[in-house]
Amino acid sequence: MTVWVDLATPTDEEFRLLGDVFAFHPLSVEDARSALQYPKVEPYPGYLYLVLHGIDLAKGRTQFSTRDVDFFLGRNYLVTVHDGESQSIGRLRELCDQHERILGEGVVALLHRIVDSMVDHYRPAIQEFEVRLDKLEDLAFKGQEQIVRQIIKLKRELGLLRRVILPQRDVIGRLARREFTAISDEMAYRFRDVYDHMARYADEAWLFQERVTGIHEVNLAAVSNRLNQVMKVLTVMSTIFLPLTVLTGMWGMNIDLPHFPGNETSQFWWVTGVMGLLIAAMLVAFRRNKWI
Repeated sequence: MTVWVDLATPTDEEFRLLGDVFAFHPLSVEDARSALQYPKVEPYPGYLYLVLHGIDLAKGRTQFSTRDVDFFLGRNYLVTVHDGESQSIGRLRELCDQHERILGEGVVALLHRIVDSMVDHYRPAIQEFEVRLDKLEDLAFKGQEQIVRQIIKLKRELGLLRRVILPQRDVIGRLARREFTAISDEMAYRFRDVYDHMARYADEAWLFQERVTGIHEVNLAAVSNRLNQVMKVLTVMSTIFLPLTVLTGMWGMNIDLPHFPGNETSQFWWVTGVMGLLIAAMLVAFRRNKWI
């Protein structure tokens, strides 16, 4: 007989049932009470305790987030503990109501169905990361400074993705390698397929981390290049105005020098003409040297 007990947002009384009825070890029950535990698998006398993470599909959520699910796998029972609703568990519960034969497959098969569905839900999140990276790359090449906040946010989310996927891949890998007697050869093959998916997601998460680092570097280079262009323009303007300042200073002195050029009535136009010639000559020189 297969028994499946699902506890969604359990109360303190329901948590006490785990110790009183199922006689689970207090440490595993304490871990199940914890709000956040990273993926792991631990053998206890008579059962396996697993912690896996599923994508948090809550409506209105704007960033990547996961929700842990605790599994107590015994010889003929499976206990699942999670906060809120789990789409994977809810879907399997509906299938069990419609097809009783699913419970007849055994508790390990139930565990595999839940884990396989949880892993499948990672694919849309991975694709969303890829789309966001593509958009950030386009913005980075344009040197938009306002994307720095988006880059940091995405990098933080990718860090969370890697912290969840890597240990979860190892947990499923241990199930696929039959490290535990509860996993038969047939079920090990099924978990191996799930492991392949998790290994691919782990590789993609590593590539995404490298891409977001590259995007940050490209954005810094683009911003720096734009700043250099601005500084070059300002330098050219300062260089042009430097001799003009000398001329205006010389002809603006309140000293009567009879033989100084430009002291006649046409002084303004004479000095203006000299300034214009200087500006033209300097621009031509800058252009020939490809400074502008």
